Amino acid sequence: MSLDEKATKPHDRLAEALAADMDQVNALIRERMASEHAPRIPEVTAHLIEAGGKRLRPMLTLAAARLCGYAGPYHVHLAATVEFIHTATLLHDDVVDESTQRRGRPTANLLWDNKSSVLVGDYLLARAFQLMTDTDNMRVLNILSNASAVIAEGEVLQLTAAQDLRTDESIYLQVIRGKTAALFSAATEVGAVIAAAPEDQVKALYDYGDSLGIAFQMADDLLDYGGSTVSIGKNVGDDFRERKLTLPVIKAVAKADAEERAFWSRVIEQGDQRDGDLDHALELMHRHGALEATRAEALGWSERARHALRLLPDQPLRGMLADLADYVVERVR
Repeated sequence: MSLDEKATKPHDRLAEALAADMDQVNALIRERMASEHAPRIPEVTAHLIEAGGKRLRPMLTLAAARLCGYAGPYHVHLAATVEFIHTATLLHDDVVDESTQRRGRPTANLLWDNKSSVLVGDYLLARAFQLMTDTDNMRVLNILSNASAVIAEGEVLQLTAAQDLRTDESIYLQVIRGKTAALFSAATEVGAVIAAAPEDQVKALYDYGDSLGIAFQMADDLLDYGGSTVSIGKNVGDDFRERKLTLPVIKAVAKADAEERAFWSRVIEQGDQRDGDLDHALELMHRHGALEATRAEALGWSERARHALRLLPDQPLRGMLADLADYVVERVR
C-alpha cells in the first residue's frame, strides 16, 4: 500500500520529524550493504532499497525510541536492522511469487536471477543480525530474531493455505501477522526496549505495531477488490487472479451455498478462471456483505492501534503515530 499521496500525510510528517535520525539510518544501510568481494550484493540491494520505498518500518523504530525518551545511538542500528529484514523478505517474496515488478520497477530476480535474489536476501539477513548484536542487548536480539522466524513461518503457511477453501479467518490472521504485522510490532517494540521504557509502554508499542500491521494488510486486501477509490496502487483483482484467499473471499466462502462454493473451488483451488469470473466474485462478496465486514475489521484494528498509544507520553510523535493508524485505513472508510 502506498503511503505517499500527499505532503500532509502522517508518514511525511513523521519523516520530517525524524529526518536527522533517518539520515544516520540511510548512511548505516549504505555502509553495511557493501561487500568487498561480491559487488553484486550492493548492486541488487541498492536496486530495491533505493527504489523509492518510504522506510515506514525503520521510522516506527525511531519514533518508538524517541517517544520513550531514548537519547543513545542504537535506535539507528535497530532501524537499519528492521529495513534489512524487510528488504530481505521482499527479495525472497519476489522469487516465490515469480514477480516481475515492485514499486514500479523490474524486480531484482528479473534483472539478475533468482539465485542472486535469494542469496543477497540471505546476506541482508546476516547483516541484520550483525546490527542487532551491536546493541549488546539480548532482549532486542530475541525480539527481532523471533520476528524473522515468524515472518518465514507466515510465508510458508501462506503457501499451503492461500488456495485451500478450508482456510478460515483464524489462519488468515496468522498469515498476515507473519507476513506483515510481525515486523511492524517488532519495529515498535524494540524502540521501546532500547529506551528501557516501562513494561506497560513496551507492551503498548508492541500492541500498536501489531494492530497497525493487521489494519494495513486488511485494508490492502480489501483495496484489491476496489476499496472506496480507484487509486489503489495495483490492478483491481490481482489477488483474485493469483488465487489468493484473502479476507473478503474467506468471508464470502463461509456464507456460500453449494453452487457458490463450486464456483470458488473452480476459480481459487483449481485455477480455472474465465471471462466474467471476477465480476461474479465481486457480486458474491457484495451479496454476503464480505467487503463491508472486511472494512469494519480493518477499521477496528486501526482503532486498536490508536487505543494502544494512550499509555505513551502525550507529545507530537504520539499524535503522528495515531494519525498513521487512521491513514492506513483512510481509503477504505
